[in-house]
Amino acid sequence: MTRTGILVGAMLAATLSLGGGLAAAQEVKVGVVSFSRLLDEAPQAQASQRALQEEFAPRQRDLRGREERLKGLEERLQQGEGFMSEDERRELERDFRDQKRDFDRAKTEFAEDLSLRRNEELGGLQRMLIGEVQTYSQAQNYDLIISDAGGIVYASDAVDITQQILDALVARGQSGTGSD
Repeated sequence: MTRTGILVGAMLAATLSLGGGLAAAQEVKVGVVSFSRLLDEAPQAQASQRALQEEFAPRQRDLRGREERLKGLEERLQQGEGFMSEDERRELERDFRDQKRDFDRAKTEFAEDLSLRRNEELGGLQRMLIGEVQTYSQAQNYDLIISDAGGIVYASDAVDITQQILDALVARGQSGTGSD
């Protein structure tokens, strides 16, 4: 976590405990969580990565095999320049072009499918991690959990000032003074 993030968190905690909607004597329990570290080190994240590798390994092997065959065709074309008839050369070039086009298409589809599945897995993992952080925060009586990326992951009712703001807005609306 950066110094700025720690400073912002400390200032927020100090502000809240000094009267930002709470009694001055009430302490606020604040925690910080690193989602990047959770995504790197959590066993669920590692299992997800392994599952993706296993799921896409057959297609990756197929692509490597196709690439090797294309290299072989290309070498045959280069080696056979003086030895092949014009018809043989055209046939081999057409075969190479067709296989190259199919390979490029399969490679693009593979990359798109892998990216889509990786995003699906990441989304599910992020939802699970957020839920875990919130459950832990409640169980450990935290009032506020801040992500190292700067967002608030959990806030207890003790630090929620929404109702006070709504009351102030209602009072302002009833007195006829709106936002200038």
